[in-house]
Amino acid sequence: MKNVLTLLVLLVALVSCEKPITSADDTDTNKEVNEDDNLVVRVPADGLSAFSRLNVAIYDMDGTRIKQANQQDPALGAASFQLASGTYLLVVVAHSSNGNPTMTNPHKIQFTNAQGFTDTFLYCENITIDDQRKELYVTPKRIVSLCRFVITDDYPTDVAKMRFYYTGGSGAFDATTGLGCVNSRQSLMFDITDGQKQFDLYTFLHATEGTIHLTVTAYDAADNVLYEREFDVPMKQNRITSMTGSYFTGSISISSLTIDTDWDAEYRLTF
Repeated sequence: MKNVLTLLVLLVALVSCEKPITSADDTDTNKEVNEDDNLVVRVPADGLSAFSRLNVAIYDMDGTRIKQANQQDPALGAASFQLASGTYLLVVVAHSSNGNPTMTNPHKIQFTNAQGFTDTFLYCENITIDDQRKELYVTPKRIVSLCRFVITDDYPTDVAKMRFYYTGGSGAFDATTGLGCVNSRQSLMFDITDGQKQFDLYTFLHATEGTIHLTVTAYDAADNVLYEREFDVPMKQNRITSMTGSYFTGSISISSLTIDTDWDAEYRLTF
C-alpha cells in the first residue's frame, strides 16, 4: 500500500510540473486544411511551381509565435488555424531549401549553410480575427538577391570541387522588412565532376542595394587549393547579377543591364 501511495504522489508531482504546450511546439507538417478552423491562408495555384516548401507562422503582437504550419508538398498550397479573436502577424515564407528555416522570431527568420540558400518569397501582414471565418489568398514576393556565376572555359583535369564563400549579405531576414538582419558567412561547395558550369548564389541584402565579397576557390579531390579568385559583386534585391567568363584565365567587367520577366532585372558581368 505504501508503494502504491508513493507512486501516486510521484504521478501527481509529474502532472503538476508538466509544462503546457508552448507556441514553439505548436507546429504542424503537411497538415490538410481543416474547414472548421477560423483562418485559412492560401497561395494561388499559379505560384506553387516556384518553390518546394511553404512555411506559415502566426505571431501575437509581442512577437511570440503562436502557430506554425510547414509544408513539403507545395501542391497543398494552404494552411488553416484556429485562433482566438485579436490581432496577429501573419508570415508566409516560400522557398526550396533542404529544411525549414528557424521562425521563432519574426525579426530573425534564419536559414543555414547546411540547408542551403534558395529563391525565397515572403508575405507579411497584420491580420485581425473576429467571430467571422477568414480566408486569405496571399502572394509572397521575392526578397532575395541572386549572383549567377557561369564558367565558360574548360575545367583543368585536376579540378574536382568549386567553393563559393561570400560575405556582405545575410542568411536570415526580418519578416517585417524583407531585409537581411545578420552578418553571415555564406558558403556553398559543389562537386563539378558532372561538368556543372552555372552556380546560383542567393543572399538577403541588408538594404535594397549592396555588395557582396565573393571568394571562388577550385579544389582537387583531396581538397587541395588549386585556384582562387575574389570579386566584389554589386547586388540589388529581387535582381540577378550574372557573372560570366573564363574563371581560370579571364578578368571581370560590367557589360550590360537587361530586364528579366521573373526578376526585376539582371546585371550581366563578364570576367
